Amino acid sequence: MRVKISRTSVEGEVFAPPSKSYTHRAITIGSLSEKCVVRRPLISEDTKATIHACKMLGAQINEEKGDLFIEGVKGKPHIPEDVIDVGNSGTTLRFMTAVASLVDGVSILTGDNSLRTRPNGPLIEVLHDLGVEVISTLNNGCAPLVVKGGLKGAIAKIDGSISSQFISALLIACPLTSKSTTLSIKGELRSKPYVNVTLEILREAGAEIFEDSNHNIKFIIPPNQDYNLRDYLVPGDFSSASYLLAAAAMTGSRVVVKNMFPSQQGDMAIIGILKQMGAGISWDKDNGRVTVNGRDLKGVRVDAAATPDLVPTIAVLGAVAEGQTVIENAEHVRYKETDRLHAMAVELKKMGVSVKEDQDKLTIKGGKLKGSELHGWHDHRIVMALTIAGMVAGDTTVDTAESIFISYPNFFDDVRSLGADVVVNKQ
Repeated sequence: MRVKISRTSVEGEVFAPPSKSYTHRAITIGSLSEKCVVRRPLISEDTKATIHACKMLGAQINEEKGDLFIEGVKGKPHIPEDVIDVGNSGTTLRFMTAVASLVDGVSILTGDNSLRTRPNGPLIEVLHDLGVEVISTLNNGCAPLVVKGGLKGAIAKIDGSISSQFISALLIACPLTSKSTTLSIKGELRSKPYVNVTLEILREAGAEIFEDSNHNIKFIIPPNQDYNLRDYLVPGDFSSASYLLAAAAMTGSRVVVKNMFPSQQGDMAIIGILKQMGAGISWDKDNGRVTVNGRDLKGVRVDAAATPDLVPTIAVLGAVAEGQTVIENAEHVRYKETDRLHAMAVELKKMGVSVKEDQDKLTIKGGKLKGSELHGWHDHRIVMALTIAGMVAGDTTVDTAESIFISYPNFFDDVRSLGADVVVNKQ
């Protein structure tokens, strides 16, 4: 699928899509509860993968009028009758690998070509320490994974520098074991806000998890717990909303994004970043409304350690800002659906932008964007960021646009509702 973008501005009001991160976690924790209703979830390719996996592990999930009604497994997932295919969803793979470790039997998990290149070594190692046999069939730490249940509490350590999803997966599974667990984080915990999201929902489900941050981060998890996530409303997604906010800031127009209430999402940082860059921005937290008025932007320095999903958005903002934008502490962004640092450097250079790519950062010198034929790298965040850049440049096409269905299926409809001249060719 290709999208053609003409030079245009956006204006008006639009709802932020529901949070993908919260939806994944609510479905997973709801499925480990007895009964749960997840209200206003994001239904996308990634979250459908989590629904499918939870069904394979014994939960009954039905969608009615946009809500999900779950009959859960009460902390005891079933042996799946077939291989669990999680598609392109790394979150689903990591979460379900940990959940499958609670099964009294063997589970097999796999995914598409891209997912089968994404590393899982730290999660596999710590599950071994917790009594679970996990085999990477290709012996490379990647899916397909064979998981033989038997999760037991213990004292364990895990590397936090590659993906916070490993830690979230363990935090979801370990309270359901028969022995206590102490999980220490080695090195820097990347994307810590996503772990906070997991803890927020677990605690709403009644879980007790204690955090000790005196030196390195340590989680102390009592055993034999039950989850009771009865009724959960999914908040708006700041990661996906960042493209709408950036479009307003870059095209010099006014946009109001609704359903933007405070939460544990690290990507709320986009509001401060836009303010630092000079955009006119205000946040009515009580009513969940963020208003952006476009202005001339200036370059900034951004530490991406906690907000990897914002990197494509910040990169296109930097491409039109006066001066230099540096996105640093971002090596972990290379291990997403694609190497997002490299992908953004390649595509912005096509648009005439000066970009220097280092192992853990991008240095972008803002300038005038020129229309180009761009590659979306089969990555939803790359496609959406480049679409916003195309609104400034005009005469731009982006391929692999179908990847937006991973996280924001209504993206093109929403930007068109704000006046963007975007034409989708499904051939």
